Amino acid sequence: MRISVILSTYNSPDWLEKCLWGYAAQSERDFEIAIADDGSGEETRTRIECLRRASGLNLVHVWHEDRGFRKCTILNRAILAARGDYLIFSDGDCIPRRDFVSVHARLARHGSFLSGGLFRLPLELSRRISKEDILAGRVVDPAWLRGEGVSLRPKMLKLWAGPGWGEWLDRWTPTRPTWNGHNASGWKEDLLAVGGFDERMEWGGEDREMGERLIHLGIRPVQIRHRAVCVHLDHSRGYVRQEALARNREIWRETLRARRVRTDYGIGPADASAPPIAAAG
Repeated sequence: MRISVILSTYNSPDWLEKCLWGYAAQSERDFEIAIADDGSGEETRTRIECLRRASGLNLVHVWHEDRGFRKCTILNRAILAARGDYLIFSDGDCIPRRDFVSVHARLARHGSFLSGGLFRLPLELSRRISKEDILAGRVVDPAWLRGEGVSLRPKMLKLWAGPGWGEWLDRWTPTRPTWNGHNASGWKEDLLAVGGFDERMEWGGEDREMGERLIHLGIRPVQIRHRAVCVHLDHSRGYVRQEALARNREIWRETLRARRVRTDYGIGPADASAPPIAAAG
């Protein structure tokens, strides 16, 4: 099984660098990373080139020009550019635990997709986290986080649970498994079958809407939120638009009402059958 990790980013090179050091520390090393870049500036491109040399990661930089929030469009381009047949999705502001890729790979099954979660860090700690904290695994250590001022709360169970307890917690959690853009994975052929992401949609449920189409296709969602662990670096959200949220909700409702499988506003059959697109870097 060939694995591609797809990471979304936009003008956040410091957060992206921390994220990529998390992938440099993975126990599983046989994967590529396709960075889905929604129009970042030169600083991000330069940082990616430096990290390619410093980390030894296999990085593919998939970029388009900045014309507003077009995350779904660049994610679809990254899907087409990815050389793996199994795709793990996360964001460039999420640092994975060292077993993140291996857990997704181990639990992958045809006919299903995997639904992970995250643990959110406060902004000041997000800024202080160093490369050394990431490589040493401190950033996902609950005791270290408590020492850095992170309050004890139920969601910290994601970090405490090992493989055995994690499986038990995933089995009994009331949280419904959904496609979560920060931590989800599935087979490329399934994502192509539903047309990928709906490019009409901006931020707000665009990932889960695609997950509903996968379910309508017959792909079963599997909960792994206590086994595949990543931590989220805090940031502002200036891209949130109420008008876009309302449109997203309408698209989502129509997907559910019609039990729609494919979107007409994503990856078309001709796109899917074409040779891999050229990608920056």
